[in-house]
Amino acid sequence: MFDFNKDPFEHFDRLMKEAVAKQIPEANAMSVATVDEKGVPSVRIVYLKEVSKGGFVFYGNYNSHKGHDIEANPMVCLNFHWPAIWQQIRITGKAEKISAAESDAYFATRARLSQIGAWASHQSEEIPDINWLSRRVQEYEKQFDGQAVPRPPHWGGWRVIPTEIEFWFGLGGRLHERYIYQRTADGSWNRLMRSP
Repeated sequence: MFDFNKDPFEHFDRLMKEAVAKQIPEANAMSVATVDEKGVPSVRIVYLKEVSKGGFVFYGNYNSHKGHDIEANPMVCLNFHWPAIWQQIRITGKAEKISAAESDAYFATRARLSQIGAWASHQSEEIPDINWLSRRVQEYEKQFDGQAVPRPPHWGGWRVIPTEIEFWFGLGGRLHERYIYQRTADGSWNRLMRSP
């Protein structure tokens, strides 16, 4: 039985831990949907890296397609889909850049090649061929040889502060259960169910 008396972050934490325990592959993979300045939607998969300060944190290139979309319209939608256990969690909210210190701390934990790749890749831009990217990787490997790779200024994290969280549980006959939390003006949560 779903307990509406609990905070939605408690539910998220419990369900994520259960998905990991049930060995759902890449349970922290989530779709991130954005809309550009012309109203054109786009969606891609990224990884949730942490839940902190009342939001959901992921990282990427600020100059990427998603980065430009978020700059133009910070309202985004996240979706975790675990079909093996018939569950989804959908989060709508506002994305905001996290602090440079937070981005630096996470960047330092990344594999060195991933750090180099953050410098070498002009994410979402057209490139002539794969050799172009390989050459850029080699150039940055040489540049940072023997030293720690610093975080590039165009790379960092976003925190999505939710305005709505939906917990979806699939049931037979398409009589699914949908539990909704909507943030109110005073920061509390309005709780409701939706028909499947």
